[in-house]
Amino acid sequence: MIVVNDIHKAFGAVRALRGVSFDAPDGKITGLLGPNGAGKSTTLRVLYTVLKPDAGTARIDGVDVVADSLGARQRIGALPHGAGLYPHLTARENIAYYARLCGLDKNCIEAKVAGIIELLEIQDFADRRTKGFSQGQRTKVALARALVHDPQNIILDEPTNGLDVMATRSLRHLILKLRSAGRCVLFSSHVMQEVAALCDDIVIIAAGKVAMSASAEGIRNQTGCDDLEDAFVHAIKLVEAE
Repeated sequence: MIVVNDIHKAFGAVRALRGVSFDAPDGKITGLLGPNGAGKSTTLRVLYTVLKPDAGTARIDGVDVVADSLGARQRIGALPHGAGLYPHLTARENIAYYARLCGLDKNCIEAKVAGIIELLEIQDFADRRTKGFSQGQRTKVALARALVHDPQNIILDEPTNGLDVMATRSLRHLILKLRSAGRCVLFSSHVMQEVAALCDDIVIIAAGKVAMSASAEGIRNQTGCDDLEDAFVHAIKLVEAE
């Protein structure tokens, strides 16, 4: 479970986060929905310990991301915006290297890597160097790397960005499987249809603040809008008017 409580983050004069709070429970898919520049990626970077908040707290399964950043990292699998693969290693070597970094027993790494390669159906290019991979191939390898240590909490930053239709469908199917396995899945997106199709809970972020947080039905009820896109626009305007 991920718990975010009143986190703030500024970059000079720019207040990227202004008191963001929400929960992402186990066994559910929680979506961060908002326009570009709303603070979604900054929030996720705090959670996977790349950034430290200026104020507030965030916990992964009860572990504070600042006080025990290593402990928090051990409990998450993160797919950041941009794959960041080692281009001169094969896909298999990239995944195995990350498995070693996560502290997996060296005697089980080969089997773990083989299993995640099969799960994500990347056998065809598993033993090719990642330099020159398509966006979809890079995303799949980065996701395999994030899942190889069986994390309870999965954090995905705009995971379908740049993917074709078939790759997007495959990724959505995997996200649903993770939820069915009782994992906590948190992902950011600015694609309304994607969030509506996948998420149990939606956190709408605008101008560094949580504009609204509920199920899709709850957000429609709170805004009085039958259409989720209209509800999203209404929630954004409320924050921008403050």
